[in-house]
Amino acid sequence: MPKFAANISTQFTEVPFLDRFAAAADAGFEAVEFLFPYDYPAQQLKARLDEHNLKLVLFNTAPRDVQSGEWGVTAIPGREADARADIDSALEYALALNVSQVHIMAGVVQEGMDRAACEQTFISNIHYAADRFAPHGITILLEALGPKIKPNYLYASQYQTLAMMARIDRPNVFTQLDLFHAQMVDGNLSHLIRENAGRYRHVQIASAPDRHEPDEGEINYPWLFTLLDEVGYDGWVGCEYIPRNGTLAGLGWFKPWAKKR
Repeated sequence: MPKFAANISTQFTEVPFLDRFAAAADAGFEAVEFLFPYDYPAQQLKARLDEHNLKLVLFNTAPRDVQSGEWGVTAIPGREADARADIDSALEYALALNVSQVHIMAGVVQEGMDRAACEQTFISNIHYAADRFAPHGITILLEALGPKIKPNYLYASQYQTLAMMARIDRPNVFTQLDLFHAQMVDGNLSHLIRENAGRYRHVQIASAPDRHEPDEGEINYPWLFTLLDEVGYDGWVGCEYIPRNGTLAGLGWFKPWAKKR
């Protein structure tokens, strides 16, 4: 049976961020994920999680200067100090919030940058992160982002993140399989799920091509949920989609799995 986590950065946006924990729990979710925790003290977030008996399953390292086009700096040569400060901050939050996995954002390869140098910088910084996180049993995730969502991100394809994972070669580094991005870039999701079982440690969902609830579009999610069970995936499935017309109105697909309160 899939385990679903509400993504409260994209869902329940009808209410302020700190109220989304209650909204997710009331809707029947037992876990949440979100993009970034850094605008709030860790203990404030922990209190919301505890109050609503929710597990936090994922967040990202900091994006840095989004207005200037940054989306993480882990792969940016010359920004190693910033990248490692972000890694250290993420570790502090992960420990305070009892989170067992963190997505480390690579960054956008801007025009004029040497891609090979970016890749090598990323590998070096992930080695640092892996060694910092490993004693605490925390997994590092790498995620491919499709070019329509994040142009020129370090990697767009699942096969690029899988190759990067092999180059990094650390036992606590895995990929994050966002099935929306995977469909938009790679296709053949059943092959990705079957052939790479054990290499991905977190799954995210949204319809394709419109990134709404997983009950529309070209992806047959009920079939893929069964396949994830068949290959032994026991992690969480994050609902990183943009509701069509209000979060609660679009949760009909989730009713079979909602916790009864």
